[in-house]
Amino acid sequence: MKVLLVDDEPVILQGLSVLIDWKAEGYEIVRMCANGQEALTYLETHPVDLIIADIKMPIMSGLELLKTIREEQISDAYFIILSGYNDFHYAQSAIRYSCLDYILKPVQKSGLLECLRSAASDRARSKQHAEDARKMRQAYLSQSLIALIRGKYTENQAQFVQENMDLTGGLRYVHIHMGNIAMLEEMSDGEVAALRERLAENCERFLREGRKEYCIRDTTDCEEENEVGFLCCDSMFQSKKETLEEFMEEMLGEISKNMEMPVFLLVGKRVETISRISTSYTSACTLRNFVRFGTLQKIYYYEDEIQIPESDSFFLCKDNLDRLLQAIEQNDRPAIYRSVDDFYDEMSKAAFSEKMVAMNMNYLLFQLIHLATRRDETVRQDEIMLYMNEHISQTELSNGSRAYLRKFACEYADYLVQLRQNVSCGVLAMVEKEISEHYAENLTLRELGQKYYVNSSYLGQIFRKQYGKSFKDYLSNYRICKAAELLLKTDKKISQIAEEVGYLDTDYFVNKFIERKGCTPSKYRKNRG
Repeated sequence: MKVLLVDDEPVILQGLSVLIDWKAEGYEIVRMCANGQEALTYLETHPVDLIIADIKMPIMSGLELLKTIREEQISDAYFIILSGYNDFHYAQSAIRYSCLDYILKPVQKSGLLECLRSAASDRARSKQHAEDARKMRQAYLSQSLIALIRGKYTENQAQFVQENMDLTGGLRYVHIHMGNIAMLEEMSDGEVAALRERLAENCERFLREGRKEYCIRDTTDCEEENEVGFLCCDSMFQSKKETLEEFMEEMLGEISKNMEMPVFLLVGKRVETISRISTSYTSACTLRNFVRFGTLQKIYYYEDEIQIPESDSFFLCKDNLDRLLQAIEQNDRPAIYRSVDDFYDEMSKAAFSEKMVAMNMNYLLFQLIHLATRRDETVRQDEIMLYMNEHISQTELSNGSRAYLRKFACEYADYLVQLRQNVSCGVLAMVEKEISEHYAENLTLRELGQKYYVNSSYLGQIFRKQYGKSFKDYLSNYRICKAAELLLKTDKKISQIAEEVGYLDTDYFVNKFIERKGCTPSKYRKNRG
């Protein structure tokens, strides 16, 4: 704590400076002044934490100094008055202006130490209270933001956010999307959490200290759907004299650093007030459905990708597409073929441009996603997107191949049948048998999904629900348990055991063993043998 000593007698100043070990008590004397006016001049440009001043001095007394800094709000430092007068009137005046203590001269070491420790203790409590208040404010702000994003908020929450955040101009919810769902499914829960944490840290670093709360780490109660997003206000890019597009390009470059997979920005619809942010959030989530089957790009804007243009030149073949969707849902092959032909004939007659074809395809794919989620509510949209990613050829679709659309529509109809059959229990039993018999091999959800005709992402979801952990974590635990058995029942070398249970890298095996058993393989063998 920084200390300012004020007394018109140099001997007293010198005596105070050596009376106690200031550093040991957590204090540092930063200035010694001969009167109140000199101290006041210093305080106008230098903050201090404690002022010890004589009550009577020429030019400006200690009481006048105290009164001035309090009334003019120059300093809220702790203030101790030194006085040779044992007069309650002086003490009363000092207390009126929040004086910490009133010490009579000659100053005793014990009395001064008691005052200093009281000030330090009070400051620590004040700092803790301020930190507690800051954490409570941050928690309530985050809670209120989540409520607004979900569209289930109170007026108090909306008002609190409005008062505590700079939301000048319009704003958008931007979803930061990690693009490789298959890779995420192969990762352990811990690895995915670490990856998302890194993404959030990159986002906060870009937004800088003053706007970290604009980064939204979690918007759902479901752990596997934790996501990262942020609120983009018009003032963010306007203050930098940038366009929205320039700002997003800059941000993408920063948040993609040190990431192990591609990152996309999905920019939601612009809304005017924070009370409408749920609309922007929903539109950003909708964009996730198009990341995998539109023209590949790093940043998607709702206005460009989703909204139907209001020009006379735009045309949506809605009737034919709705008939195609119905045929797919009913798995009616002849009706699928007829609907595809009618759809392409309509586009041909209208001489559709490439953009108009893409808009119609996006409508179809978006409706197919909802068709699947209605059939099996346990399936997330991300899983269906992965299925489409694995089964859709961008070239064929964008080139307008009716033969290809027929084939895909029929395959998707089969996929819906698969969901309706609720094959999860049988498939999981087979997957569990695969693990027990082939745990040392390079098993992946993708290969198992292909083997048993189940979408790999869907398989990963039902596996997690059944066993309470990801497929990769389950497989890793199984391998380590097998390794523990070999350590106790055989005298094989650790490197040999590692290879037998599926780890070619011995160091990696040792780390995984410590992670799950709490000790090294050699120590485990020694303690349990």
